Amino acid sequence: MNIIALIPAYNEEKTIERAVNDVKAHVDTVVVIDDGSHDQTGQYAEKAGAVVVSHPENRGVGAAVKTGMERGLELGADILVSIDADGQFDADDIPRLLAPILCDEADFVTGSRFLLENPAMPRVKRMGNTLFTWLVNVLTHSSFTDTQCGFRALSREAALRITLFGDFTYTQETFLDLVSKKMRMKEIPVRVAYDEARKSRVVKNPLAYGVSALLIIVRTMIDLYPFKIFGMLGSAIFISGAVSGSILFIRWVLTSQVSPYRSLVTLSGVLLIVGFLCIILALIADMLGRQRKIQEEILYYARVEALERKHCNHDNTELFEKRESKR
Repeated sequence: MNIIALIPAYNEEKTIERAVNDVKAHVDTVVVIDDGSHDQTGQYAEKAGAVVVSHPENRGVGAAVKTGMERGLELGADILVSIDADGQFDADDIPRLLAPILCDEADFVTGSRFLLENPAMPRVKRMGNTLFTWLVNVLTHSSFTDTQCGFRALSREAALRITLFGDFTYTQETFLDLVSKKMRMKEIPVRVAYDEARKSRVVKNPLAYGVSALLIIVRTMIDLYPFKIFGMLGSAIFISGAVSGSILFIRWVLTSQVSPYRSLVTLSGVLLIVGFLCIILALIADMLGRQRKIQEEILYYARVEALERKHCNHDNTELFEKRESKR
């Protein structure tokens, strides 16, 4: 069982060595994704014994995790564990994250900072966490307590199946995507220790973070459930136009006039047309959504085939080198 840890890092030279050393005790390989750091994060990570993958510029934690997952799969990972580089999470909780996957009880395990204790999280971050956790639960019909936690583990199958687009962040999108693919998910309590003097590398501006994360959620929902989104929107608009138009028509039949509500005639007509167009768009989007599912299935098998081919070529190269060395 090959267990690989992913540590996205941006300007974390002060903590990255300790983070790598703490994690190494529980995994086979540590991959640090240096997301365009301006300091010596990458060099210190290599010094600690990590495999380092570098972005030439800062792309965001979502892009870093996607790069790390690709590299981890290339290294033959059976389980991928992601953990922050700031050392706030306790690496000794890794075995607890791995246990449900090792026992074949889950494909994705996420840590929760709120299941057993009440950490001293800054008020603004706690409010944002509560809001987004509630939103993800509503959209997925789940009951998670912490959907923003960066301490999580995925099986190889989940890592191959997941499709992420957000570069800025990936936490909420992961839940939405894996739930739509019927992946088994589990939440376990993890320990966290906040450093009040440390500024977040991700949430630099709470409002900007909230808007960006919300846009990712909206786009993900449109991608995953286009018929439901546009169908509900179109139906609401069409019904509004139909109700108002029916009332005006009844008034005209009874009184032979629509005054003083003449302006509502135009509004009703516009609502009926826009609603009908949205329903047509929902049908088209549903067809595209079916194509997306087929393409994702093709992507899954393409990823599997590419990894198998790469590992086969690697094994053949090693065998050739061994034969040459014996000559």
